[in-house]
Amino acid sequence: MDTMITVAGMSCEHCAATVEKAAKSVPGVTEATVHLKAGSVRVEGDFSRDRVVEAIKSAGYEAS
Repeated sequence: MDTMITVAGMSCEHCAATVEKAAKSVPGVTEATVHLKAGSVRVEGDFSRDRVVEAIKSAGYEAS
């Protein structure tokens, strides 16, 4: 699976790293690439999209 998730609230590289770490913490995620200016993260692997969204929200960002 390859999906793009919109993330609001990222303003710097530290934010991007936090979102990437949160996405990669979800079982089945093999890669997470944050696009800071676009406000999104591309996630690859065999995972639950809802779990990735929840992980990002738990890290303090809005995700959909």
